Amino acid sequence: MRIISWNVNGLRANVKKGGFDWFLNESPDIYCLQETKAHPDQLEEGIRNPDGYHSYFDHSKLRKGYSGVAIYSKLEPKKVEYGLGKPEFDQEGRLLALLYENPIKDINRLALINNYIPNGGGGPDRLEFKLKYYDQFLKYINSFRKDGYELVFCGDINTAHQAIDLARPKDNENNTGFLPIERKWLDKFIEAGYIDSFRHFNPDKTGAYTWWDMKTFARDRNVGWRLDYFFVSEGLIKRVKKARILDNIIGSDHCPIDIIIE
Repeated sequence: MRIISWNVNGLRANVKKGGFDWFLNESPDIYCLQETKAHPDQLEEGIRNPDGYHSYFDHSKLRKGYSGVAIYSKLEPKKVEYGLGKPEFDQEGRLLALLYENPIKDINRLALINNYIPNGGGGPDRLEFKLKYYDQFLKYINSFRKDGYELVFCGDINTAHQAIDLARPKDNENNTGFLPIERKWLDKFIEAGYIDSFRHFNPDKTGAYTWWDMKTFARDRNVGWRLDYFFVSEGLIKRVKKARILDNIIGSDHCPIDIIIE
């Protein structure tokens, strides 16, 4: 099973840049998108329902052209959940969970969660919202493990975990996305038994980023941040064969990442 995750920074714009054709050509089993910035009704039929895929969307209820997530899956899930189940966190279209039964040999139950974590910029209220969202999200995913699910969680986490995960850590110690309180949350997530799949295979790899500031042409100089992740539950890591950053693919200020589970 191959799963791709990509913050497309606007699905309609990404389509025009060839991103959707790239997805169809790659033909992953599951494709998770963040920051779609679109209501499904704003998408052409071929984008909304591509052949061979079941498609699911969660969009912002507060304003158009903001946030939003989507999943395209070849395998039909047993159940789909939209949001964390808490109204204060579910108005911005940030989470989709697909629950599968027997999706892979010897895996009876699998929860795939596509999440677009809030950015902590814009003032103390948004940082507080982000941290509360993190806490609620951890409770949410732990509930699946209690019900016997293995778990894959992917998306734009909006935090670089360690100094190795951004080009200029010293310059950004006081900036959201690399604040100690945000990084500590990722520590808590890992302590709860979720494994950063990329670092599992590449513990010391430097220069491995998934987001670059387009205004400063930072991608040309690879001055970036690793903000996009695949985490898996401990029971699933032995089935993960690859976890990659596809930094040669353009079409957004983020690049896609993928994971292969056998």
